[in-house]
Amino acid sequence: MVVKTSFSFLIGSGKRSFLQLQVLVLLIFPVFLPVSAVAVSNDKTFVLQQIDQTTGRVNRPVAPVKNVIVMIPDGCSLATVSAARWYNWLLNPDHPALYIDPYICGTVRTFSSNAPIGDSAPTTSCYMTGQPSRTGFVATYPVADPINDIFSTDPTKAYQPLMTVLEAARLVNGQSTGLVFTCEFPHATPADCSSHSYNRNDYTSITQQMVHNQLDVVIGGGVKLLKDSFQLFLKNQNYTVQLNDLNALRSFSGKKLWSLFGDADMPYEIDRQPDVTPSLEEMTQKAIQLLSTNKKGFFLMVEGSKVDWAAHANDAVGMVSEFVAFDKACKVALDFAKKDGNTAVIILPDHGNSGISIGVGRMEGYDRLSKEQIFGPLLKFKKSAEGLAKLLNASKREEIGSIFMQYTGIVLLPTDYQLIDLAKDYVNSPIPAIQRSRNSSLQYQVANIMSLRTGIGFTTNGHTGEEVFLAAYHPKNEVPTGVRLNVEINDYLCELMGLKNRLPGLTASYFAKHTDVFKGMSCTITDQPDKHPVLTVENKGKVLKLTDDSNTAELNGKPMLLSTVVVYVDKNKTFYLPEKLVNLLK
Repeated sequence: MVVKTSFSFLIGSGKRSFLQLQVLVLLIFPVFLPVSAVAVSNDKTFVLQQIDQTTGRVNRPVAPVKNVIVMIPDGCSLATVSAARWYNWLLNPDHPALYIDPYICGTVRTFSSNAPIGDSAPTTSCYMTGQPSRTGFVATYPVADPINDIFSTDPTKAYQPLMTVLEAARLVNGQSTGLVFTCEFPHATPADCSSHSYNRNDYTSITQQMVHNQLDVVIGGGVKLLKDSFQLFLKNQNYTVQLNDLNALRSFSGKKLWSLFGDADMPYEIDRQPDVTPSLEEMTQKAIQLLSTNKKGFFLMVEGSKVDWAAHANDAVGMVSEFVAFDKACKVALDFAKKDGNTAVIILPDHGNSGISIGVGRMEGYDRLSKEQIFGPLLKFKKSAEGLAKLLNASKREEIGSIFMQYTGIVLLPTDYQLIDLAKDYVNSPIPAIQRSRNSSLQYQVANIMSLRTGIGFTTNGHTGEEVFLAAYHPKNEVPTGVRLNVEINDYLCELMGLKNRLPGLTASYFAKHTDVFKGMSCTITDQPDKHPVLTVENKGKVLKLTDDSNTAELNGKPMLLSTVVVYVDKNKTFYLPEKLVNLLK
C-alpha cells in the first residue's frame, strides 16, 4: 500500500535545484522515506508524492505477552493532560504527577483515511484494524478518495468489514475479551473493537453485532439500549446480565458478564454517586479480575469516554476530572501488569478535542499568574456543566444564582443570566422556545460561564488534529517511542499478540463476500422494513439462512452459532461472512 504525502519547498530554479532536492531527501530519509514519485509544478514548488506506507513504521521486534490492555482517553489533547496534572496537584499537594507520567514514551499521529482530523470511529478503528478509515466508519474499509487519501485506498474493498485485534484475540488465540467505558456501549470507541458499520450512528446494527460477538466482559453505560430480546439472547448464552446493580457487579465472580449503568452514558466522575454507579477505576479492576482467569490470556479495551464529551462542551472541570479518573484506572492496569509479569498496557487518545489552551488572551498578564490563580477556580466547581445544567432545569428560575454559588462559587452577572435564558433546552426560560431553537444547549452555555472564570481557553467545540500522547508498559520494556503513525499502534498490538501481518488474511477469511463464497449457488436476500436482512443460500437440497449483524444461522431449519458476526452492507448489497460456510452446503 502507498501513502501520499506532500512537502512543498520553495527553492532556486533550474535542474540543479531539483537534483539537490532529491539528494537532500535521500540523505535525510535514507530508509524510512522511499520516494516513488516526485511531481514538479510550474511555479517551481516541488511536491513529494507516493511515499511507501511503511514510512515511519520502525517498530522493533516485540516479545509477545499473554495479556494486552489498551486504554483510551477519548478526545484528549495534550493540554488536557497538562491541565489535569495541575488540577490533581492542587487537589493532592503530595501528588504532583499523574500515574501515567513514568510511562509516557512518545506521540501518535492520528488521522482519517482522507483527512488529518478524525472522529472516534475511524481513529480507534485504525488502532484496532491497521487501516485508516473515513469519518463515521466503524472497523470498516473506507471508500476511496484518490485526491485526498493520505494512504492509497483500494476502491474494490470499500465497505469491507475489517478484523479487529479484539476479535482476533478470541478467534486465533482463544483469549477472553472485554470492554470497559463510560459512554453507551454502541458508541464509536467500544463499537470499533467489536462491530462493523459505515455509519457510527447506526445503533440498531452496532448494538446487535456487539451482543452477538461473544465478548466475555462488558461494563459501561447503555441500559435502555439492551432490549429484552438482547438480554434473553445473552442469558441463553450463559451470560449474567446486570442493569444498574452496583452490588451485583461487586460480588460477581463468573466469567461472562454484561453490566450496564445509566439509560445511555454514565455520569461524569464529578457528578457520580459512589453508592449507585461504579468508577472507571472500579470497572477496570473488575474486568481484569474476571478476564485474567483465562489461562490463554485476555484483551481488554478501557475507554475514558467522557473526556471527549466534556471537551465538546468546553467544560474544563469536566475534562480534567474525567482524565484524573481515567488516570486512576490506568494505575489499576499498570499495577496488574507489573505484578503479573506477562501483560502489556498501551495508553493513548484517539484524537484531540476543543483546542484547549492553558493561558488565554482575555487574562492580562496570565503568564505571571500562579497555579492557584489559573487552576484554582476549578477546585470550586463541584459539578460538571452537564450536572449543573440538570440542576438548573430541575429548579426554579429564581434559584439560578444560589445554585451557581453553591456548586461553583461564581457570582452570576446579568450577561450570564442572558446566556442561560438563551439556551435552547432551558425549560424555565422566559424566551419562547422557537426563538432559542438554534442556540447552544444549556450544558454548553453553563460550561462557557464556568470556563470564563478560569485561565483555560478553547478554540472549538469539535475535534482537533494535533498529535496525541503515547504511554506504554511492557514487562521487557519493549515499548514504541518517538512519533508514531496510528497504523504503527496496530502493528505493535499485533506483535504483542502474535498476530503480525495476520489481520488482512483474517479479514479475508471471516468477512468474505457472499457472492464469492457461494458462487454458483442460489442466493436470495430478504430485506424487510424494520428487520435485519436475511441471506438464504440453497445448494444440493440444503438451505442455509444467515441474519445480518448476528452470529446465529439456520441450516435446514436447525439453529446454529457462527464463530463471528455476519455483516450486510446495503451500499453494495453484499453479505460479509466466514468463507468456510460454503462447506455446509457441499
